[in-house]
Amino acid sequence: MGVAIRTAGEGDRELVVGLLDAAFLDDPVSGWVFPDEAYRRATHHKLMAAFLDVVLAEGRVDVAEDGAACALWLPVPAEEHGDEDGAVQLREAVDPENERVELIGRLTADVHPAGRDHEYLWMIAVAPERQGGGLGTTLIQSVLDRCDREGVPAYLEASNARSRKLYERLGFDLVGRPLDLPDGPQMWPMWREPRPGQDPSETP
Repeated sequence: MGVAIRTAGEGDRELVVGLLDAAFLDDPVSGWVFPDEAYRRATHHKLMAAFLDVVLAEGRVDVAEDGAACALWLPVPAEEHGDEDGAVQLREAVDPENERVELIGRLTADVHPAGRDHEYLWMIAVAPERQGGGLGTTLIQSVLDRCDREGVPAYLEASNARSRKLYERLGFDLVGRPLDLPDGPQMWPMWREPRPGQDPSETP
């Protein structure tokens, strides 16, 4: 699938927040963070914007040239593990009365592997009308190809069973046990070892 990919900047903020909001609004984890649907629809974009700001400052955002998909990547050094202050700041910025905004940050930090440099796929979003056509896979694969060339692992948390299957096809494996959100859905921490020398066309 031929897709032109570019690196997003501050000028793409509205586009990327819109993609993230649309793609994750009805995701099980977003539903857990914001159980009331009306409130979620009014507030969810603030959480997506906060996530984006972190990645714009510390990582890289890839965008399909036609604006139909984006992927948020963070390079994570081996010694980094958790950021309690970040989880608190996230809650204060997004929804101060909602403890689940802070809790999701703490719980995902707790299961995040440490000890090796790696690329962290924080989020990927495809416009709802373009989902299922391979666009997301193409966007992810461009970074995984680089990981393979450079010998760098990759990590992510799958937030639903459908995305977990996609990531498994791309070479990710479950790390430890699934993360059970309190009175909520599961998330699946997944790790991918680099595959040096593999032809991308041979990826299952």
